[in-house]
Amino acid sequence: MPADWEVRAPHPELRSAITRYIGYTQRGVALRTHRGLPSRHVTLVISLAEPIRFTGMPRPDQSPGRFTAAVGGMHTAPALIAQDAFQSGIHVEIDPLAVPALFQVSAADLSGCVVDLGELGPKRLAERLAEAPTWDDRFGILDDAFRGALADRRPAREVGWAWRRLTAAGGLIRVEDLAAEVGWSRRHFAERFRRELGLPPKQAARVLRFERAISRLREAPTDLATLAADCGFYDQAHLSNEWRALAGCTPRTWITEELPFLQDQGAATDADSQT
Repeated sequence: MPADWEVRAPHPELRSAITRYIGYTQRGVALRTHRGLPSRHVTLVISLAEPIRFTGMPRPDQSPGRFTAAVGGMHTAPALIAQDAFQSGIHVEIDPLAVPALFQVSAADLSGCVVDLGELGPKRLAERLAEAPTWDDRFGILDDAFRGALADRRPAREVGWAWRRLTAAGGLIRVEDLAAEVGWSRRHFAERFRRELGLPPKQAARVLRFERAISRLREAPTDLATLAADCGFYDQAHLSNEWRALAGCTPRTWITEELPFLQDQGAATDADSQT
């Protein structure tokens, strides 16, 4: 399947807030429905072609919709996206702790939701990107827009530290231990963490373990029992149950449907299933 990918780090001033930009153009896409899976990022996807058609939202109380530019908060259920044969756009990976500084809302306000970028600003960004002739030009527009929007709003130091520690450990730290390390009660820690990121720490750890399993599968074929043991699940049955809850299908269904598609795209696509 012909495809072009451009991956770029953002401007240095943005690197604590944005992990990377991924530009893509795909032709002849055969996959009918793509599963946007839970991840550690708040995701911005801007289409440079037809609007993105969400046929299923992570939160069941949100109706499906069409977006030229969509921001997806952290979530614990898949977003279902109808696939066009031709697609072009930019995928932006945003640290949830940076959401207040970039969009002047909390990550908790976006948790489980997909919203139009126009509700958060900056304005006309999708149109300006579509008019730009090269990926360098588009990434430069994104840098300028986000640097202009960046405000001095930081999370509580303890929550930022705990999030980085939990992320580095792939979710394999007990909430009680994290609370003790920052010197807060478990209840206070869980509430402050949820208010900053949108997910309680236990759910965030669950997402991180799942994301780690996804990453391992993309790196190399792995039997599910080994994968479960390596990624912090009790056993293969636990892994399968979590996969059904977070991806909406069994691991084998996801491998059959999406892994060949992703492997065709090379290293740039390890974030492509996240929304």
